[in-house]
Amino acid sequence: MSEPTEPTEANAAAEAAPGDGPAEPAGGTGRRHVRVVLVDDHRMFRTGVQAEIGQTDQTGVEVVGEAADVDQAVTVITATRPEVVLLDVHLPGGGGVEVLRRCASLTGDAERPVRFLALSVSDAAEDVIGVIRGGARGYVTKTITGADLIDSIFRVQEGDAVFSPRLAGFVLDAFASTDAPPVDEDLDRLTQREREVLRLIARGYAYKEIAKQLFISVKTVESHVSAVLRKLQLSNRHELTRWATARRLV
Repeated sequence: MSEPTEPTEANAAAEAAPGDGPAEPAGGTGRRHVRVVLVDDHRMFRTGVQAEIGQTDQTGVEVVGEAADVDQAVTVITATRPEVVLLDVHLPGGGGVEVLRRCASLTGDAERPVRFLALSVSDAAEDVIGVIRGGARGYVTKTITGADLIDSIFRVQEGDAVFSPRLAGFVLDAFASTDAPPVDEDLDRLTQREREVLRLIARGYAYKEIAKQLFISVKTVESHVSAVLRKLQLSNRHELTRWATARRLV
């Protein structure tokens, strides 16, 4: 990473373009600067990431917003137009894929694209492929170091694709293989919300716990479970759990 210039120069660069795309290098020194939004439903994790990467004078990373669910994420991203969004995969309201779907016009903006980097505890195939198909530029796990995360953010800002080392080969194989489809056809029958309910059921959550986690009613949870069982031709939650476990969705 380039050596930082004086803090006053970084602040001047940030103030010069509060929401109008990437800030110009301060004082012509070539110092990097990137505006980032953090999207994760765990407040303590967001606080930790902010502390690790958000010292703009040292890192060049300016955290301009945070969100804990899909609706908040779309609102904050639309309002701030960051260069990079750190996006958790499992979010209340539809997950990271839903955020990507609703922000598709921003990711497709040729002049001021908003780029997404998935940052998740999960390394499940369905999660990785789902967000990459949805438009994310990379996927790193939460075991990443602060220095590597900062480097990944800048690489994504520049248009590179970034993956945690052990995921890179898997992603290439998944998309290059002509022998196997990249997405489970049975799983593809489910909506994003049904996948969330499925995953939580398989993890042993009670209906009331799922309702609280996803901000929906218990009756709605029951309807989603019934739909999942019908679509997958399963009889009960025990079969559903075995099905999910076999596909590494738990």
